[in-house]
Amino acid sequence: MPDVDQYGQGIGIWQMTDAPSIPDAVKLLAAGVIPRGVMRFASASARSATLVGAQAPVDGMLTWLDDVKRLELRSEGAWVVVSVGTRAWTTVPLASGWAHNGNSQGTFQYRIVNFAGEDSIMLRGGISRDSYPSTIPGSFTLNTTTLPASARPSTLRTIVVPCSDVSSDRITMKLDITPAGQLILYGITSTAKPPWIGFNGCFASL
Repeated sequence: MPDVDQYGQGIGIWQMTDAPSIPDAVKLLAAGVIPRGVMRFASASARSATLVGAQAPVDGMLTWLDDVKRLELRSEGAWVVVSVGTRAWTTVPLASGWAHNGNSQGTFQYRIVNFAGEDSIMLRGGISRDSYPSTIPGSFTLNTTTLPASARPSTLRTIVVPCSDVSSDRITMKLDITPAGQLILYGITSTAKPPWIGFNGCFASL
């Protein structure tokens, strides 16, 4: 009868004393190896349709989903995201009056990353402004093009971002990231007109 592998992984190994059958030997080996490797699926729905019955998922399985480019681990009966890999940075198109690289902090950009199983938007860079309008509006929408659907939070996210204390009686501003994909800045007043605002290290869950 088939033996198990020497690494204690429960992978069946066809023995010389077993009835000759290359298909059965390969099938036995595949049944042990495939569930312990990284399985690839087009989507979560394709995975659900495939891993059923005797092939139902068990804790410890790893899968890669092509549509969302995500590695997931089966843990305690659920699929959780494994935070690996890199995501490209995208430059935020700025509204009139604002410029990139405020305080030499780099171009204002965002990317989507995963922290402990949750997709989040990460920001970096800085913006600057040489002058403000004589009548200060209640807020400034920074991006001229809304964030793509994949970068929009399910509900409003409000975070704190740093700003210069030059020409400003405060050192932080409020940034709203809206479900509609807008980046809205609050806190500019007649006594708070900072020449730059930074975003390095700022992020919010989606």
